[in-house]
Amino acid sequence: MAKPPQVTFELAGQTVTVSNPDKVFFAEAGITKLDLVTYYLAVADGAIRGVARRPQIMKRFVNGAAGEAFFQKRAPAKHPAWIDTATFSFPSGRSAVEVVVNNAAQLVWVVNLGCIDLNPHAIRATDMERPDELRIDLDPVPGVGWPQIREVAGVAREVLAEHGLVGWPKTSGSRGAHVWVRIEPRWKFAEVRRAAIALAQEIERRAPAIATAKWWKEERHGVFVDYNQNARDRTTASAYSVRPLPDARVSMPLAWDDFVRCDPREFTLRTVPAIYAASGDAHAAIDDHPGMLDSLLALADRLAVDGKAPKQAPKVKLPVLVIANAKAKADALAGLARWQEKYPAVAAQLAPEDILVDTNRGRSSAWYRVRVNLQHVPIEQHPAQEPPEPDYDPRVEWIASP
Repeated sequence: MAKPPQVTFELAGQTVTVSNPDKVFFAEAGITKLDLVTYYLAVADGAIRGVARRPQIMKRFVNGAAGEAFFQKRAPAKHPAWIDTATFSFPSGRSAVEVVVNNAAQLVWVVNLGCIDLNPHAIRATDMERPDELRIDLDPVPGVGWPQIREVAGVAREVLAEHGLVGWPKTSGSRGAHVWVRIEPRWKFAEVRRAAIALAQEIERRAPAIATAKWWKEERHGVFVDYNQNARDRTTASAYSVRPLPDARVSMPLAWDDFVRCDPREFTLRTVPAIYAASGDAHAAIDDHPGMLDSLLALADRLAVDGKAPKQAPKVKLPVLVIANAKAKADALAGLARWQEKYPAVAAQLAPEDILVDTNRGRSSAWYRVRVNLQHVPIEQHPAQEPPEPDYDPRVEWIASP
């Protein structure tokens, strides 16, 4: 039986093999695994700048972008000797030897494993307890468009500047935007998260009609300033990451002037290499501008931010129903569609932000919950809470695993 085709690259003094190079990773765009590898090599300096010396969780799409991903925290037991690693400790007390990408050979190696996007932690392998990056994730609720996200990013830029910090914007490659801030690695995760909460609350104070820092998803509106991306165990898509969307959109680093007038849909695997070749990396100087958190932490003190997640639900209980719990997002959304067909009059009164699709991380992969907030529906029309359908139990992953 003939072996599947392979392509080899000589990179950083190593021979790297790409298996199944013709495997389709993005069916609608006709993009193969080799196309994905070629893209990352075209933007290698910028992509590596975003992940260098950072341990990362490998989010592997072995069946392409349309398939379900699984999260691999630990480096494969049989990995080449030239793959760098670092031991990361999780809040649970467990630890994992994670992959670190420092050069083009290592970059191609992880992409060959099905890593469409790159998801590093906010720390460097040289100091695993003190982040050197504060992350602002601008996450719009359903129905909120790019102009509002851009406006909130501008408020974030102003607040950061007032506290002596430089924000570096990029499209998320999905619906939102990111503003990354290099900081001196002097504070532990809890303090960085406190600073991020204070920042989020200040953004909400200045722009309450368009931004929110509310913890509970059903209370949010506009653009959520997601400070929890600064928690110890969180990873986010790095600069130049291709996202698993049908058009292979890219998380694109930009200068502020370009960011405020861009259309995020223009940045894809097909278009970014030419932009990069013509203009270079807009974040090339990001490591040259580390800042201090003293001013934001002083603001956190004034706001009495303790950094802990609230344990109690909102005082005013919102009429939220759980519609579906599913292993696959498509199954969760199918459950929502069936519920909408069953209650068409109620469904017609829901605003976009009333449909809450939660992505939750299980032991090795994501699972999905769909809820609806009936806040805009007269109480006499509220359906009762029924058993979710489907009703996947994520505990099975833990029970089934050794």
